[in-house]
Amino acid sequence: MWPLFWTAIRAYAPYVTFPVAFVVGAVGYHLEWFIRGKSPQPVEEEKSISECREDRKLEELLGKDLTQVVSLKDKLEFAPKAVLNRNRPEKS
Repeated sequence: MWPLFWTAIRAYAPYVTFPVAFVVGAVGYHLEWFIRGKSPQPVEEEKSISECREDRKLEELLGKDLTQVVSLKDKLEFAPKAVLNRNRPEKS
């Protein structure tokens, strides 16, 4: 009889263990909630590094006049000399 019993338990183990684990988890969750009592007030989250950087850049832009930019015609070079003029002789 015992071998038949253990075979049946082995075959139906997922159907037996899931409800037992669910009940144990639910009881543990509610017991922990009861012991802790009220949940503490949520702590204000700190800003991430990227958010701080964006805020700082926006503050820097507040004092500048964004309509006054250098014309592209006035710029003589668009790339550093080390990139485009590496193998060319210097302009005189």
